[in-house]
Amino acid sequence: MKQAISTTENFERQALAKQERLLANLARLDSLLVAFSGGADSAYLAWAAHTALGPRALALTAVSPSFSAHDREQAAKVVRQLGLRHEFIETREFENPLYVANQPDRCYHCKDELFDRMEALARERGFAALAYGINADDTRDFRPGHRAAAQHRVLAPLLDAGLGKAEVRLLSRRASLPTWDRPASACLSSRVPYGNPVTPETLARIERGEEVLRRFGFRQFRVRDHGRLARIEIAPDELERALAPEMARRFVEAFKPLGYDYVTLDLEGYRQGSLNASLRKRATH
Repeated sequence: MKQAISTTENFERQALAKQERLLANLARLDSLLVAFSGGADSAYLAWAAHTALGPRALALTAVSPSFSAHDREQAAKVVRQLGLRHEFIETREFENPLYVANQPDRCYHCKDELFDRMEALARERGFAALAYGINADDTRDFRPGHRAAAQHRVLAPLLDAGLGKAEVRLLSRRASLPTWDRPASACLSSRVPYGNPVTPETLARIERGEEVLRRFGFRQFRVRDHGRLARIEIAPDELERALAPEMARRFVEAFKPLGYDYVTLDLEGYRQGSLNASLRKRATH
């Protein structure tokens, strides 16, 4: 028991030391634009930038068909609660055929568009730097957007401070951020298998499907769109309820009117980046 307490205390001490490093690094900047989706990482970074720089920090949220109405509402709610300086900006990644083609580098084209817009705004408003919320754990997965960030010289303050996801959540809770336990989120395009084009119509269908799951009371989930087939991923700790025959009937009744001929429940449950599994298999063959 004493060992467990000691380990917890040590973890918290290390996280607080990293936060001090993060705030000190941010305070050295003249001003900063922060890419803000409203998720746990970007919200913590926006809070840290606001803490270190005050009005010299501005959080920006990109709006396009890949950003759900629910996520937009959540982002606006966080901004109000934390008193952040914030703006919504429009991005046009769907005008880029390389993005719509949905190859494994799709996220690169998305982030390239976002950082282009942020750079233009920085020049217009006189901001000194750009930043986004990649953390130390994110580097373990396939992240083509990180290449775009490097090309645009976008800062990665959480990564530079060595902060992982668990530390971000711990420090967010200590700072009373409402996002500390928010389920992992990602753009709607991440629900479409590589090689299948991403279109506003497809994403609107996915968004309606995920709103159904939210209405059914599920917390962590994804609707993976395989054309005529919807593959529903539910978090393992919620899977038992999802597997009930009555819930299966409700899934079918709700999803078939959206245009799906087949409605399936993934028995492995929700896991982040499940559509990257095919890329990992290719890499090992």
